[in-house]
Amino acid sequence: MKHIVWIFIVLIGYTFSCSNQIDNKATEPQPKFDIKLTQAEKDGGVLTPEILWKFRRLSDPQLSPDGKTVVFGLSIYDVPTNKSKTNIYKIPFEGGEAQLVINLSGSQFNQRWIGEDKIAFISTHEGSPQIYEANLMGEKLNRITKVESGINSFEYSPDGSRLLYTSEVKVVKTLQDKYPDLTGADALAADDLMYRHWNHWNDDKFSHIFVAELGKGVIQNGKDIMEGEAWDAPLAPYYDNTEMVWSPDSKTIAYTCKKLTGKEYAVSTNSDIYLYNLETGETENITKGNMGYDKYPSYSNDGKLIAYQSMETDGYESDKDRLFVYNTEDKTREYLTADFDQNVSGIQWSVDDKALYFISGINATFQLYKMDLASQDIIQITKGHHNYYTLALNGDKMLGMKTKHSMAAELFTIMEATGEETQLTHLNKHIYDHITMGKSEERWVETTDGKKMLVWLIFPPNFDENKQYPALLYAQGGPQSPVSQFFSYRWNFQMMAANDYIIVAPNRRGLPTFGTKWNEQISGDYSGQNIKDYFSAIDAMKKEPFIDEDRLGAVGASYGGYSVYYLAGHHEKRFKAFISHCGMFNFESFYAGTEETFFPNHDFGGAYWEKDNKVAQRSYANSPHKFVDKWDTPILIITGGKDFRIPYTESLQAFNAAKLNGVEARLLYFPEETHFVLKPQNAILWKREFFGWLDKYLK
Repeated sequence: MKHIVWIFIVLIGYTFSCSNQIDNKATEPQPKFDIKLTQAEKDGGVLTPEILWKFRRLSDPQLSPDGKTVVFGLSIYDVPTNKSKTNIYKIPFEGGEAQLVINLSGSQFNQRWIGEDKIAFISTHEGSPQIYEANLMGEKLNRITKVESGINSFEYSPDGSRLLYTSEVKVVKTLQDKYPDLTGADALAADDLMYRHWNHWNDDKFSHIFVAELGKGVIQNGKDIMEGEAWDAPLAPYYDNTEMVWSPDSKTIAYTCKKLTGKEYAVSTNSDIYLYNLETGETENITKGNMGYDKYPSYSNDGKLIAYQSMETDGYESDKDRLFVYNTEDKTREYLTADFDQNVSGIQWSVDDKALYFISGINATFQLYKMDLASQDIIQITKGHHNYYTLALNGDKMLGMKTKHSMAAELFTIMEATGEETQLTHLNKHIYDHITMGKSEERWVETTDGKKMLVWLIFPPNFDENKQYPALLYAQGGPQSPVSQFFSYRWNFQMMAANDYIIVAPNRRGLPTFGTKWNEQISGDYSGQNIKDYFSAIDAMKKEPFIDEDRLGAVGASYGGYSVYYLAGHHEKRFKAFISHCGMFNFESFYAGTEETFFPNHDFGGAYWEKDNKVAQRSYANSPHKFVDKWDTPILIITGGKDFRIPYTESLQAFNAAKLNGVEARLLYFPEETHFVLKPQNAILWKREFFGWLDKYLK
């Protein structure tokens, strides 16, 4: 078994100029990060909210060019101080101990290889995030950038001569620029839509891509390849650095951007892939004419082809993610997965450019696949109840990051020929050695229209088949996000089950990994078949002898929160308790209050004022707020003040309506949280309130 070996490293500055040498001392006192289980937690032997925040969280694994070593990020959290820290580790690809490489103050991330014995990474060691280099012993630390606005992500060119990085740029003048004498004013003015996005207000700054030459001292000002453009690359609000890539000859940068503003941006998903030529300074749109998302370019090794993911329909964020290849010589595009009825992601080229590897979902799991480009035959490499999230090739083996309901993310190596897996990391052995996880079981339930639906059943860790347990119907968000083998740090099935609940998690209509038709059915039919699927799942499972049909609850967030609101008005006494987190309550106010208007345009069918639009009018007629008179069951309503996707006022409306209608209700409001509750202490409070509410009515 592998263990984390803590190495206290000495960091030595070097090269280029004296201004980039780094003192090995931390610039601020570091909080104590104690993630050991207490004796009481060990004695309890099951997952708790407090233990969940003692997990080490894996991120961004990177395989060395020689295939011998993997570096990855590892985050830990300190609940008393509400802080987190991410360090960089290494582990031999063939197995061994994971060793700490970089342990500066602040956090380290976006690690990338420079040759076979050195890495570059972003660190907040000296305040703003900047790029540093160090060897694999954590020595010879060298600061590469001193960019005033900080660095968000970067990639070194294949030939090692240049660096691309992203940083925020002020493009448009603000009110503060217009009225500089009003130093105490803090207003924002908007003349168009997208004045706020996800969790931040538009401050007229945009993420741009810069290019700079290496080897000429500390980089302070690169060339902005998007100068004067009022849009983001990578795309807001997630700024995924896999949306940009160097060509193998280091002469071109391919990147994703949605070059729209205001209303056009709000109602469209039409992003494109652009090629920026470093020699000419010219930019070319290679996906022009496709109206949905085009993202994640990946060059073939000879530089002639670019594989990428593409969605067809403008405004439909959950459209089929198709595999396309663009030919840089004849400028043609080829659709490769027309006969493959699933999404693709994580595209990788084989060394000889004769095959493409990717990740795709099947039956609520995510597996590794290979496509032979000559025949376009697709082979599924892995099987089992798990999710793969990353993919890297290494000879006849592969590297992937995997989760299960009972396992947080770990690294595995996979034999390509057989799919045989070997666990490489054991990052949370300090927890698994002392707690018991519940069994996760696959069930298939018949729906009202005669289809078969996969339902996950998660059991308490010390399940007794002779007992009867309360059960929770889990309503997924999205609405087109899979109920797969994820290990969530928010909606964690094992933690729910550890509180002696049976979890019923259906893959109802509208969820991917069951084909395009199943996925698309939910659009324009929120109150229809998927709601019937929920009832089919809970009605089938409550017949099990170990489930007490008189102690059923329903919980969910986002679209799942909407589902709870809708179920509250239609459940016909099935449930004894509800919990809705950041759910849509009033479709009309949600339509006018959300930021990405393309979402309700597609999912509702249009705006509520389109009186002749039958799909839209049916959607608004079935808004949950119109059925509050039928609410009769206690409900806990949770929201975040910085949730701009489903504004917190939706939750206030639901709570007020419940109380005015005589329904027992509780409102839990987090002023500084977004659509997700992410701060450690807030998250633990959330879970305590969550189980306190359920226990009150179901136990």
